[in-house]
Amino acid sequence: EKMNSTMSEEPDALSVVNQLRDLAADPLNRRAIVQDQGCLPGLILFLDHPSPPVVHSALLALRYLAECRANREKMKSELGMMLSLQNVIQKTTTPGETKLLASEVYDILQSSNMSDMDNVNEMNYRRRKAQFFLGSTNKRAKTVVLHIDGLDDSSRRNLCEEALLKIKGVISFTFQMAVQRCVVRIRSDLKAEALATAIASTKVMKAQQVVKSESGEEMLVPFQDTPVEVEQNTDLPEYLPEDESPTKEQDKAVSRVGSHPEGAGSWLSTAANFLSRSFYW
Repeated sequence: EKMNSTMSEEPDALSVVNQLRDLAADPLNRRAIVQDQGCLPGLILFLDHPSPPVVHSALLALRYLAECRANREKMKSELGMMLSLQNVIQKTTTPGETKLLASEVYDILQSSNMSDMDNVNEMNYRRRKAQFFLGSTNKRAKTVVLHIDGLDDSSRRNLCEEALLKIKGVISFTFQMAVQRCVVRIRSDLKAEALATAIASTKVMKAQQVVKSESGEEMLVPFQDTPVEVEQNTDLPEYLPEDESPTKEQDKAVSRVGSHPEGAGSWLSTAANFLSRSFYW
């Protein structure tokens, strides 16, 4: 049941960018990806891709990479980075969640070399500007912190990520695996319960919300057990379940990456080859 060879040699843009996003989700790989010759330019080119899921996935990868402070200066000065982010924010056809995610990445990079005070002013200015671009479609984003029972390895994290990506209104998320947490940015008209419902649908994880009490102490608040009707994201592709995944070997390579960062190298060069072939002919 071998697939024809051209298929396996020529991954499509979405599978390449999803692989990069998955690699970037692991903090151990973030420096290597940004140092690589081909990956950052490739991700920037993906921001101009006609397919909305490809753009969103590229932004999630950049969001992960920007979490590593040491990466920010290089990312900001990379040719076309800031301009492409602005294009995504200003394009009238960009979906709302994608615009918010792009302005979030833009803010992080823009403020990478400022003092904290400048930072706050700049962030507020950017936010107002982004609001202006987003117009009435932007009902401010909010942050929800989840404590997720069962979030204890990368395959669980992937399950969690897929469940969250399917919800309309989810902008971005950051995993803090050591403390079983996920910080999710959502549009303010989305109920946090929808996140709990999606995570419960994995059958192996359960979410509680982390809130601060008036005295500043963190508390875990369980969600109501009544499932919420979740609006599915229709413009994102269906993810193939593991056993139907066309590239079994690549999946294995990616799951090994976390424990052996050098394993990322070979995959990155494959991605870079694909990118240079696709974009520079």
